Amino acid sequence: MRSLVLAAALTLAASLSVEADSTSGKIVSFDRVSGVIVLEDKTVWTIIPADLPLPDDLKAGETITIEFHTNGDNGYDKIISINRS
Repeated sequence: MRSLVLAAALTLAASLSVEADSTSGKIVSFDRVSGVIVLEDKTVWTIIPADLPLPDDLKAGETITIEFHTNGDNGYDKIISINRS
């Protein structure tokens, strides 16, 4: 019985865990004030959290990699990092 409860708890914990993912692309536009990046594939990324450290002088035309935590079918929770590729 104890092992069944432990197995159920571990399954529940695994299903609630946040998944990390990444994407890369060329920046079409970047608004540092509003914290929005648009990539060449037309995806729009709002920088969450707002105080995320960004590469200096990030600008349109550069290729970046965005690492983020996914939120299932609801997109992403927060961005972990943005780096030049």
